Amino acid sequence: MKHLYEQADAAQGTFVLLHGTGGNETSLLAIARDLAPDRNMLGIRGEVEENGMPRYFRRLSEGVFDMEDLRFRTKQLADFIREAAEKYQFSLDTTYLVGYSNGANIAANMMLQESNFVQGAILLHPMVPSREKNDLSLKGKQVFISAGTLDPLVANEEVEELYHIMQQKQATVHLHWEENGHGVSRSEIEAAKNWLVHHMNG
Repeated sequence: MKHLYEQADAAQGTFVLLHGTGGNETSLLAIARDLAPDRNMLGIRGEVEENGMPRYFRRLSEGVFDMEDLRFRTKQLADFIREAAEKYQFSLDTTYLVGYSNGANIAANMMLQESNFVQGAILLHPMVPSREKNDLSLKGKQVFISAGTLDPLVANEEVEELYHIMQQKQATVHLHWEENGHGVSRSEIEAAKNWLVHHMNG
Protein backbone atom coordinates (compact mmCIF):
# COMPACT_ATOMS: atom_id res chain seq x y z
CA MET A 1 0.00 0.00 0.00
CA LYS A 2 1.21 3.52 -0.75
CA HIS A 3 2.39 5.03 2.52
CA LEU A 4 4.92 7.23 4.27
CA TYR A 5 6.80 6.52 7.48
CA GLU A 6 8.51 9.11 9.67
CA GLN A 7 10.69 7.89 12.52
CA ALA A 8 10.64 10.12 15.61
CA ASP A 9 13.66 10.66 17.83
CA ALA A 10 13.16 8.80 21.13
CA ALA A 11 9.66 7.84 19.94
CA GLN A 12 6.99 7.41 22.61
CA GLY A 13 4.79 5.37 20.27
CA THR A 14 3.35 5.40 16.76
CA PHE A 15 0.36 6.98 15.03
CA VAL A 16 -1.22 5.27 12.02
CA LEU A 17 -2.84 8.03 9.96
CA LEU A 18 -6.01 7.23 8.01
CA HIS A 19 -7.41 10.05 5.85
CA GLY A 20 -10.93 10.99 4.84
CA THR A 21 -12.36 10.55 1.33
CA GLY A 22 -10.14 12.34 -1.18
CA GLY A 23 -7.16 12.57 1.17
CA ASN A 24 -3.83 10.78 1.08
CA GLU A 25 -1.02 9.54 3.29
CA THR A 26 0.05 13.10 4.22
CA SER A 27 -3.40 14.57 4.98
CA LEU A 28 -3.33 14.05 8.75
CA LEU A 29 0.37 14.70 9.33
CA ALA A 30 -0.09 18.25 10.65
CA ILE A 31 -2.87 17.17 13.01
CA ALA A 32 -0.86 14.18 14.24
CA ARG A 33 2.28 16.26 14.84
CA ASP A 34 0.15 18.69 16.81
CA LEU A 35 -1.33 15.86 18.88
CA ALA A 36 2.07 14.41 19.79
CA PRO A 37 5.30 15.28 17.94
CA ASP A 38 7.17 12.49 19.74
CA ARG A 39 5.42 9.71 17.78
CA ASN A 40 6.44 7.79 14.69
CA MET A 41 4.04 8.56 11.85
CA LEU A 42 2.72 5.93 9.44
CA GLY A 43 0.38 7.48 6.87
CA ILE A 44 -1.45 5.07 4.56
CA ARG A 45 -3.34 5.92 1.37
CA GLY A 46 -6.64 4.14 0.73
CA GLU A 47 -6.61 1.85 -2.30
CA VAL A 48 -10.25 2.28 -3.33
CA GLU A 49 -11.16 5.18 -5.62
CA GLU A 50 -14.50 6.94 -5.76
CA ASN A 51 -14.68 9.46 -8.60
CA GLY A 52 -10.89 9.66 -8.47
CA MET A 53 -10.80 10.19 -4.70
CA PRO A 54 -8.94 7.67 -2.49
CA ARG A 55 -10.94 5.82 0.15
CA TYR A 56 -10.34 2.75 2.30
CA PHE A 57 -13.45 0.79 1.27
CA ARG A 58 -16.35 1.01 -1.15
CA ARG A 59 -19.76 2.39 -0.37
CA LEU A 60 -23.03 1.87 -2.22
CA SER A 61 -24.23 5.41 -1.51
CA GLU A 62 -23.69 8.17 1.07
CA GLY A 63 -23.62 6.43 4.45
CA VAL A 64 -24.34 2.96 2.98
CA PHE A 65 -21.25 0.77 3.05
CA ASP A 66 -20.33 -2.22 0.89
CA MET A 67 -20.04 -4.63 3.82
CA GLU A 68 -18.22 -7.37 1.92
CA ASP A 69 -15.59 -4.89 0.75
CA LEU A 70 -15.36 -3.39 4.25
CA ARG A 71 -14.58 -6.81 5.74
CA PHE A 72 -11.93 -7.50 3.10
CA ARG A 73 -10.30 -4.06 3.30
CA THR A 74 -10.29 -4.07 7.11
CA LYS A 75 -8.32 -7.31 7.22
CA GLN A 76 -6.02 -6.17 4.40
CA LEU A 77 -5.24 -2.88 6.15
CA ALA A 78 -4.70 -4.50 9.55
CA ASP A 79 -2.31 -7.03 7.99
CA PHE A 80 -0.40 -4.20 6.30
CA ILE A 81 -0.07 -2.33 9.61
CA ARG A 82 1.27 -5.48 11.28
CA GLU A 83 3.79 -5.93 8.47
CA ALA A 84 4.82 -2.26 8.72
CA ALA A 85 5.38 -2.68 12.47
CA GLU A 86 7.83 -5.49 11.72
CA LYS A 87 9.49 -3.63 8.85
CA TYR A 88 9.94 -0.33 10.71
CA GLN A 89 10.38 -1.96 14.11
CA PHE A 90 7.69 -0.24 16.16
CA SER A 91 5.41 -1.84 18.71
CA LEU A 92 1.67 -2.16 18.18
CA ASP A 93 1.30 -2.01 21.97
CA THR A 94 2.08 1.73 21.82
CA THR A 95 0.34 2.41 18.49
CA TYR A 96 -2.82 4.47 18.01
CA LEU A 97 -4.94 4.69 14.90
CA VAL A 98 -5.77 8.30 14.02
CA GLY A 99 -8.61 8.45 11.52
CA TYR A 100 -10.89 11.09 10.05
CA SER A 101 -14.27 10.36 8.43
CA ASN A 102 -13.75 7.38 6.08
CA GLY A 103 -10.41 6.73 7.80
CA ALA A 104 -12.10 6.85 11.21
CA ASN A 105 -14.68 4.35 10.02
CA ILE A 106 -12.15 1.74 8.96
CA ALA A 107 -10.10 2.47 12.10
CA ALA A 108 -13.18 1.79 14.22
CA ASN A 109 -13.83 -1.40 12.27
CA MET A 110 -10.27 -2.62 12.84
CA MET A 111 -10.70 -2.02 16.57
CA LEU A 112 -13.97 -3.97 16.54
CA GLN A 113 -12.83 -6.84 14.31
CA GLU A 114 -9.08 -7.39 14.83
CA SER A 115 -7.80 -9.08 17.99
CA ASN A 116 -4.33 -8.47 19.48
CA PHE A 117 -4.07 -5.24 17.58
CA VAL A 118 -3.19 -1.64 18.54
CA GLN A 119 -3.43 0.16 21.90
CA GLY A 120 -6.21 2.50 20.85
CA ALA A 121 -7.70 4.97 18.39
CA ILE A 122 -8.51 8.63 17.91
CA LEU A 123 -11.64 8.69 15.76
CA LEU A 124 -12.59 12.05 14.24
CA HIS A 125 -16.20 12.15 12.95
CA PRO A 126 -16.81 8.37 12.61
CA MET A 127 -19.97 6.40 11.92
CA VAL A 128 -20.82 2.86 13.01
CA PRO A 129 -18.84 0.88 10.41
CA SER A 130 -20.50 -2.48 11.01
CA ARG A 131 -23.03 -4.02 13.36
CA GLU A 132 -21.67 -7.55 12.98
CA LYS A 133 -21.39 -9.28 16.36
CA ASN A 134 -18.32 -11.03 17.75
CA ASP A 135 -16.80 -11.89 21.13
CA LEU A 136 -13.78 -9.60 20.79
CA SER A 137 -13.00 -7.71 24.00
CA LEU A 138 -11.48 -4.22 23.95
CA LYS A 139 -10.57 -4.29 27.63
CA GLY A 140 -7.48 -2.16 28.18
CA LYS A 141 -7.92 -0.31 24.86
CA GLN A 142 -8.29 3.47 24.74
CA VAL A 143 -10.63 5.23 22.29
CA PHE A 144 -11.29 8.94 21.74
CA ILE A 145 -14.30 9.84 19.59
CA SER A 146 -15.10 13.37 18.44
CA ALA A 147 -18.16 14.47 16.52
CA GLY A 148 -20.12 17.54 15.44
CA THR A 149 -23.66 18.10 16.63
CA LEU A 150 -24.36 19.82 13.28
CA ASP A 151 -22.62 17.22 11.11
CA PRO A 152 -24.72 16.77 7.93
CA LEU A 153 -23.07 13.41 7.13
CA VAL A 154 -23.11 11.66 10.50
CA ALA A 155 -26.22 11.51 12.68
CA ASN A 156 -25.70 12.13 16.39
CA GLU A 157 -27.37 8.79 17.08
CA GLU A 158 -24.72 7.00 15.00
CA VAL A 159 -21.94 8.46 17.12
CA GLU A 160 -23.71 7.59 20.36
CA GLU A 161 -24.24 4.04 19.09
CA LEU A 162 -20.54 3.63 18.25
CA TYR A 163 -19.64 4.97 21.70
CA HIS A 164 -21.89 2.38 23.36
CA ILE A 165 -20.60 -0.46 21.16
CA MET A 166 -17.03 0.36 22.23
CA GLN A 167 -18.14 0.61 25.87
CA GLN A 168 -19.93 -2.74 25.72
CA LYS A 169 -16.69 -4.30 24.51
CA GLN A 170 -15.01 -2.83 27.63
CA ALA A 171 -12.86 -0.20 25.93
CA THR A 172 -12.14 3.00 27.84
CA VAL A 173 -13.98 5.49 25.62
CA HIS A 174 -14.22 9.27 25.69
CA LEU A 175 -16.82 11.02 23.51
CA HIS A 176 -16.23 14.68 22.71
CA TRP A 177 -18.92 16.80 21.06
CA GLU A 178 -18.35 20.00 19.10
CA GLU A 179 -21.03 22.40 17.87
CA ASN A 180 -19.85 22.13 14.28
CA GLY A 181 -20.23 20.10 11.10
CA HIS A 182 -18.03 17.43 9.50
CA GLY A 183 -14.80 19.43 9.52
CA VAL A 184 -12.16 19.02 12.22
CA SER A 185 -11.96 22.06 14.51
CA ARG A 186 -9.03 23.47 16.46
CA SER A 187 -10.76 22.87 19.80
CA GLU A 188 -11.45 19.27 18.78
CA ILE A 189 -7.73 18.67 18.25
CA GLU A 190 -6.97 20.30 21.60
CA ALA A 191 -9.47 17.98 23.28
CA ALA A 192 -7.85 14.93 21.66
CA LYS A 193 -4.42 16.21 22.65
CA ASN A 194 -5.46 16.67 26.28
CA TRP A 195 -7.05 13.23 26.33
CA LEU A 196 -3.86 11.67 24.96
CA VAL A 197 -1.65 13.44 27.50
CA HIS A 198 -3.95 12.41 30.35
CA HIS A 199 -3.98 8.80 29.17
CA MET A 200 -0.21 8.61 28.62
CA ASN A 201 0.44 10.11 32.05
CA GLY A 202 -2.28 8.11 33.73
